[in-house]
Amino acid sequence: MSHVNPDPEPERTTGLEPGGGVPPGETPPAESSMPEAGPRETHNPTKGWAKAPLTLILALVILIAAFFLVYALVLIL
Repeated sequence: MSHVNPDPEPERTTGLEPGGGVPPGETPPAESSMPEAGPRETHNPTKGWAKAPLTLILALVILIAAFFLVYALVLIL
């Protein structure tokens, strides 16, 4: 794998000023032009809910619904 230098070379890059800045009205280089600019990601956690928290939330919702159902039945009788 070859390493690409992310530093622009002002003498070879069009639209850059001598200090490396971009003049008004010019589009700066896209971030895809620097493929190795960021850190390498080696761990991608799974997305979604784990079973235990989802079960606890569902149990809590069922308990609250049962409480209000019993409360309504007591008021009616």
